[in-house]
Amino acid sequence: MEYSYQDKKWAVFGMNQAWTLLRGNMTLTVGILLFLLITMMAITAPTISPHDPAEMHFEERLSSPSASFPLGTDQFGRCIFSRIVYGAQTSLFIAIISTLIVVTAGIIIGMYAGYFSRYDAFLMRLTDILLAFPSIVLTIAIVGVVGPSPAGIILSFSIQGWAKYARMIRGSTLSLKNSGFVEAVRALGASDKYILFHHILPNSYGPIIEIATLGLGSKIIAISGLGFLGLGIQPPTPELGAILKDGVVYLQTAPMMALSAGGMIMLFVLATNLIGSELRSVADPRSDTIKL
Repeated sequence: MEYSYQDKKWAVFGMNQAWTLLRGNMTLTVGILLFLLITMMAITAPTISPHDPAEMHFEERLSSPSASFPLGTDQFGRCIFSRIVYGAQTSLFIAIISTLIVVTAGIIIGMYAGYFSRYDAFLMRLTDILLAFPSIVLTIAIVGVVGPSPAGIILSFSIQGWAKYARMIRGSTLSLKNSGFVEAVRALGASDKYILFHHILPNSYGPIIEIATLGLGSKIIAISGLGFLGLGIQPPTPELGAILKDGVVYLQTAPMMALSAGGMIMLFVLATNLIGSELRSVADPRSDTIKL
């Protein structure tokens, strides 16, 4: 595929902007590096894990960290480090897939509700109904019906999760659809679809990025919460919340089990919070803290 000189020039310009942004924003840089580190650990889990996460070494039960077991072992002699990185892989997969689903659905529903008045009342009443239910209660109820599998947990997050994104995008669409630049494009004969996806959506990237990254962290907490309650991914598949639940019992005799699982959850949420808050200030043109 051939690229023109102009395309290459703009690509270099975008890379220079990204480098300038990262170099001048330590908070964003730390958040991205932390997120990339956790993601790489999850992706390379089969390579970096010294043991199979389900392999038991009964003679090494509740052992302290060592060269063979970097974070020690659990009550069944399983390698805690291996279970943590595999557990991060499971949680990351569910969180990313469910976030992509709810963000995509929320964007489409919110834009159509805000732009086409005939759909607005119905879609917003549906949104109100979904938001009226406590999310954790609805999630537990759905998981209880469909089962505690990755697909079941993704479905439980998706059924209600799109509503808050749709409400936010609807408000942004309502404020933009009668603005001067949209009226000018409409007068030139642009279709409604073109206006929505080429003019209204790009001007909503700021809040979308913020709540999507923050939502990623909240889903990790929700996944871990289900695992802690015994309603998440079932054994023998490693899951951070289940590891944390088992580790609480042995907090005095083998603290690494609970501390490592809780630490991984904390670092992931910290990374998404740092990225979300800083990208909002960059991507939102109405922000007072734009850093370029």
